[in-house]
Amino acid sequence: MEHRFLRFVCGLPAGVQRLLFGAPPVIEGQRLAPDIHALIRIALLFRGDSLRSKGEPAETRVERRQEARIVAHRPPIPMERIEQLEVPGPGGMIAARLYVPPRQAQEPPPLLVYYHGGGWVIGDLETHDDPCRFLATHSGAAVMAVDYRLAPEHPFPAAVEDAQAAYEWATANAERLSIDPGRIAVGGDSAGANIAAATCLLARDGAFPLPAMQLLIYPVTETAGDARSRRTFAEGFLLTRGDMDWFEERYLPPGVDREDPRVALVNAEDLSGLPPAYVAVAGFDPLRDEGEAYAQRLREAGVSVALRRHAGLVHSYANLTAICPSAREAMLEAAGALRMGLA
Repeated sequence: MEHRFLRFVCGLPAGVQRLLFGAPPVIEGQRLAPDIHALIRIALLFRGDSLRSKGEPAETRVERRQEARIVAHRPPIPMERIEQLEVPGPGGMIAARLYVPPRQAQEPPPLLVYYHGGGWVIGDLETHDDPCRFLATHSGAAVMAVDYRLAPEHPFPAAVEDAQAAYEWATANAERLSIDPGRIAVGGDSAGANIAAATCLLARDGAFPLPAMQLLIYPVTETAGDARSRRTFAEGFLLTRGDMDWFEERYLPPGVDREDPRVALVNAEDLSGLPPAYVAVAGFDPLRDEGEAYAQRLREAGVSVALRRHAGLVHSYANLTAICPSAREAMLEAAGALRMGLA
């Protein structure tokens, strides 16, 4: 019922949405997409302006799984094959899930190793089942979602260590996964994009293959929290500055070096030699400016970068393709970038 209601409301003509919910705000010359504005107004009534609950991480994780189910496609986007995997990691076995989309060609597909968002504290294979199915279907690539360890139980650098281990395992087990070993990318959204980018840095400097490309959807790239967009969009647009403070306090507790380039990507001295990147940011997102700053630094280092600002969107649009047409368009573009990058 909730899914059908949200899909109906967000699919109404823009003029009707304005009559029901008022004119979308305009900030810095950007106008919030009418369907996103409608969704936010509804969310404020039922959830409040935050991705996290007022409780502990365990409670918030349950709430996020429930919310993800509400906005996901009904029925789920079909796959040719879904396989549950276990990958050896530094802290034990890491759960993963392989999505293989229906294929027209017989040759092995490329692979995207995908790390979910959630501030390194929440999110799992279930919260991002829908985005992984969507990317697989519309890019033609298989997707391996990774259930890396979460904070505060496992603070930095546990997530990065698991991300590296999962990527290395995928490159070493291409035949087992029936994917093309020469076309393996990494990607993720938000905190997942952060650890995907960190994996690229580690691959460049380490003894394992460099990813073919990196797909970074509204990435976290700094921990100082002083970018202008963190102040401008501190409240009112699903992800708040308070959320980011809460996440970072748990992932980066006292004693952890917050300037480590594996988390504060903009602090990396040298970004040359990294894989081509598609970086997407949302106009009404506290993380917008740091994502754009990282893309600019990649360009200055000679890395091929496609930077896209979806001016009318908010954080978490990767999860909204089933109900918000504007989010679907943005993720179709990301899937197209992945298809081209792995062609």
